Amino acid sequence: MLINYLLDGDGSCCTLTFEEADGWLRATWRGHVDAPEAMRGAENYLAQAGAFHCPYLLNDNVALQGSWFDSVEWLERVWLPQALQRGLHYVAHVVQADTHTDILTLTFPEPLVGVLELQIFHQVAEAEEWLRSCQQRAALE
Repeated sequence: MLINYLLDGDGSCCTLTFEEADGWLRATWRGHVDAPEAMRGAENYLAQAGAFHCPYLLNDNVALQGSWFDSVEWLERVWLPQALQRGLHYVAHVVQADTHTDILTLTFPEPLVGVLELQIFHQVAEAEEWLRSCQQRAALE
């Protein structure tokens, strides 16, 4: 289910969907996303996530081009506490295809044990499988 589609003037975009069959939110980023656009997309997630009470996020950067959002400090200090408040516990982060890396793979702080699990992937299918395994594990707890 499409929740929101943020299109920038240069054609780049962030699409937020709720994958009903899978039970997770998916943020899909495309094109060259500058810092203000990245913050707008991240804030959009926060604005919408509370309504879904979904602990799972698939952050798909495969179709990004150029450098990715570089404010890990803002993500850690501002975005993350609010996302945790809205129930986020699992993030499957798929790096962009043209670089196979981004700022999260280089600088993300140590995992918040018991609070947030973040895994980095190169393929969307691997990220989806990991989220399914998290759901299965949570169902057994």
